[in-house]
Amino acid sequence: MEDLQRLLLHDRGLSVLTLPEKGRCLITTRDFSYALVIYMIICIIRIQNLCKFRPAFRSVRLQYGVDYYPHRWMLINLFLIIYVIGETILSEEPYVSVPNKTPVQSRCDWCFTSSNVKRCSSCQVVWYCGSRCQKSDWKLHRLECQLLARLEKSRIRSLTPSIRLMVKLYLRRKLQDEKVIPTTVIDNYNLVKALISRILAYLLYCYVFPFILSLQNMFILKQPYLIYTNFLDHVYADISEVGETQLVLYAQMASLVNIILQWPGLNIKEIAENFSKAQSYNNQLEEACSIMKQLQTRNTILPIIIKLACNAHTICDSELIPLGTGLYPVISIINHSCSPNSVLVFEGRMATVRAMQRIPKGSEVLISYIETAGSTMTRQKALKEQYFFTCCCPRCIKLGQHDDIEESAVLEGYRCKNHTCYGFLLRDPESNGFKCQQCQLVRDKEEILKIAGEEKAMTEKASVALSSGHTNEALHMYLMVEKLQVKLCHSFSINLMRTRETLLKILMDLQDWKKALTYCRLTIPVYERVYPRFHPLRGLQYYTCGKLEWLLGYTKEAIKSLTQAVDILCITHGTTSLFMKDLIIKLEEARAEASFKLSSTDD
Repeated sequence: MEDLQRLLLHDRGLSVLTLPEKGRCLITTRDFSYALVIYMIICIIRIQNLCKFRPAFRSVRLQYGVDYYPHRWMLINLFLIIYVIGETILSEEPYVSVPNKTPVQSRCDWCFTSSNVKRCSSCQVVWYCGSRCQKSDWKLHRLECQLLARLEKSRIRSLTPSIRLMVKLYLRRKLQDEKVIPTTVIDNYNLVKALISRILAYLLYCYVFPFILSLQNMFILKQPYLIYTNFLDHVYADISEVGETQLVLYAQMASLVNIILQWPGLNIKEIAENFSKAQSYNNQLEEACSIMKQLQTRNTILPIIIKLACNAHTICDSELIPLGTGLYPVISIINHSCSPNSVLVFEGRMATVRAMQRIPKGSEVLISYIETAGSTMTRQKALKEQYFFTCCCPRCIKLGQHDDIEESAVLEGYRCKNHTCYGFLLRDPESNGFKCQQCQLVRDKEEILKIAGEEKAMTEKASVALSSGHTNEALHMYLMVEKLQVKLCHSFSINLMRTRETLLKILMDLQDWKKALTYCRLTIPVYERVYPRFHPLRGLQYYTCGKLEWLLGYTKEAIKSLTQAVDILCITHGTTSLFMKDLIIKLEEARAEASFKLSSTDD
């Protein structure tokens, strides 16, 4: 850890501190803010009628440009643009990573691309996009490949990303111990080992390693045959109880890890066979505990699993679509806030933390672990269920105050029955209904419950239809859901926004661009309310809106939306990724097209 401290202080202006109430924290030793990037754009525009074209562009961004005409039908415009980007605080490659497992799309195990991938001829589990990625991953995959090749097909189907990540973590540690893979200051297992903290940062809901929760469950149930309860007590004191049915499933998954790794001296095959044959529920629970007792006696698997659960990250593409899971030991030191000053994004497997605002020297670097669009109670519930701690950020300490109550009522409450009123409703003890805090009208509780029941039932049916591939049927149902939610919810309702997001996606899949644009525009005001100015989701929604507007020929509106997208996403994403390069070029092409149209109109 001392070597890491020296590296962070020397190269990054960062330091790791341990605070009693939070555990490890990443602290700045200098100011972080924004950086300026000079970007050169080359626009090639086909001119249908040169005599009606004026070469003087009216866009302010083109005042630094030079026009060149190699042919009478073409204009090449060269110009420089200065963009403001969020300063990079930290970048890190994963210690181990695995792509998501989906039935429709396979991804390269090294770079996560889905283009031109081929299956490993030996294990038939892992995919690569080419020899370069396969060679880069070969030292680690060589061992994993041998283990996977011995698995039965029935076991392969149960092989989740979480299990593979666990196996790869163990194998990488083994290879580094044997000096096959080099160990560096930021690429070593000791960092993973050092990251256990009370708050279990970044324990992802979708990728929580099941074995951890099964251990915790048995501790809370106080089964008499458990050992190491004191050890579990200080690590899992805040974890809520897990049901016994889940315990059985978790223990089965834990057994698969051990089947793959083939721990010496542990007859996991016999345990698994007995486990699957057990008829009595109590017998299954006893078998689960038997597995745990044997695993706890080994000093290898338990610590590895704990580190995995504490530090797993969902790797996303530039549009925040999940691609896989990775372990980033240094970035995992960063704590959560519902009002973060930084953002975590990915370019391929590389994780980058960028400043979203000025971060003074001596401040803690903070990111958000969860979706921050929601009331304080919703956020606190998500953090408690997924990460087992209670947030005390500036937003959360307002719980129960007037502003917080109003925000909760707007985002997750009901609308006034007067459709021209935009007030929020609170319970009225006198009438047993809900009173508008603006016009004082009372809305009947029974009416609200009736609409809410219809909306919930229709949402469930629509979700089933969509997941079953019945797109047109799902579209019809979600339109009915939206209609009910408009009657029920405030115009800034999160549920209404999510329904309109679903309708937007369905309509884009059906290539109904005009209706898709309508729904995209309906979500923008809610995004502007629930997300801070430089939030990537807000920038991406502007980007979607701009793409649709440009596709439909609304060039002026597209320029406005794409400009808003670029201004935000340059802060959060930088300008080096292919996605950002394409976005910047798209914006400048739209500007050039608008200028050409304006010049033609003037003539």
